[in-house]
Amino acid sequence: MKRLFDIFVSLLLLCLFSPIILGVAIVVRLKLGSPILFKQKRVGYQERIFTLFKFRTMTNEKDEAGNDLPDSIRLTKVGLLIRRLSMDELPQLLNVLKGDMSLVGPRPLLVRYLPYYSQEERKRHTVRPGITGYAQVEGRNELDWNTRLALDVNYIENHSFLLDLKIILKTISKTLKREGIANVPDQQMLDFDVERQIKAKSLKGG
Repeated sequence: MKRLFDIFVSLLLLCLFSPIILGVAIVVRLKLGSPILFKQKRVGYQERIFTLFKFRTMTNEKDEAGNDLPDSIRLTKVGLLIRRLSMDELPQLLNVLKGDMSLVGPRPLLVRYLPYYSQEERKRHTVRPGITGYAQVEGRNELDWNTRLALDVNYIENHSFLLDLKIILKTISKTLKREGIANVPDQQMLDFDVERQIKAKSLKGG
């Protein structure tokens, strides 16, 4: 039932939002150039790796050594607006149709985080990752990693069709109010792997 609901709603949203999707694609192409989509490998159901789609919001500027400049520098005004309105997430409806993702579930995280989950936290990979999830409506980027992952596990252990509907409605409300969103990636917390490495070193030192 969940999969059928995902397919039906994602097709419906793609049709309804097609003018917006086309408009954002044109703006990204004019302001940021090609490619229009940002593609990144993420961890999905049963820890299978898939390619996540988002609209680009940052330039490809690099330093003299060929490394990307800080996100706060590469994020443009247009990109910031797209993020604030969560329009950069719209291409993930294609991920839902492909079966890589669901409308609701734990957010898919980076592949390099895999070695740092506890056995309990790995439960987040027993369902398809979502465009939105329990952690996103309970604080989104304002949450620390332990709380965010604990909410993901809580969702896994208690998920139901009714809970998914509540999360979707709460997501719409929070998006319209622009709550719990860190506009610039550099302003967010430490990456999960970095935080766990620091914690491990601290425990060894103690």
